Amino acid sequence: MARLLTYNVHRCVGGDRRLDVDRIVAVIAEHEPDVVCLQELDVGRARTGNVDQARAIAEGLAMSVRFHPAMRIEAEEYGDAILTPWPERLVKAGDLPTVRGIPGLEPRGAVWAAIDIGDRRVNVINTHFGLVPREQRLQAAALVGRDWLGHADCVGPTILAGDFNATSITRPYQALTRRLADCQRQLGLRPSVKTFPANFPAIRIDHVFVSPHIRVTRVHSPSSPLARAASDHLPLVVDFDILDAA
Repeated sequence: MARLLTYNVHRCVGGDRRLDVDRIVAVIAEHEPDVVCLQELDVGRARTGNVDQARAIAEGLAMSVRFHPAMRIEAEEYGDAILTPWPERLVKAGDLPTVRGIPGLEPRGAVWAAIDIGDRRVNVINTHFGLVPREQRLQAAALVGRDWLGHADCVGPTILAGDFNATSITRPYQALTRRLADCQRQLGLRPSVKTFPANFPAIRIDHVFVSPHIRVTRVHSPSSPLARAASDHLPLVVDFDILDAA
């Protein structure tokens, strides 16, 4: 069995407005994941004390890290990362499409690592979609296209995780589930596990999608006082087995 945790850490600022990287590390460490997908990390940004949050969290967990800055402002960066204690290599990190003419939209991206969990290699893609449905549709189409999930190297066990800012009734979600299975629907969970907002989780916008080579065994979200305080999202934790190739 292996475990993946996906978590929008809100630049390590909790609902109490306190910046605390160590608190995020503690929330993750409690679950001993094999793979961690993080969104909304600040790296070298003045607003969060110029800390490299991706590296600091990885060091706190004794993991390697692959960070992709979706946004760069001079020396400051903001983006997403994949962390793991297992051998891994970066396959791809890049930007996702957006729409022009809408003020305030942030650049979005994705990062893809090939991770050797035991004797099995798993493709893990982590992303954070935008807030506008039109850009979300473009981003979903890009991910299922030839540069990501449709790429020749994206074969075998594959997991797509992240904050999609989209619920299960939206078109971007439906585009992704034509390619991969939603881990919660694979288990038939009722009610579904929700992660946002952290203090009263009522919305399901953090998702994990899996290829047929992945059998999900459990999905849950920690709701400890620490987890509720550390970010505006709760983590989503997925336990899974990697199946033999057919």
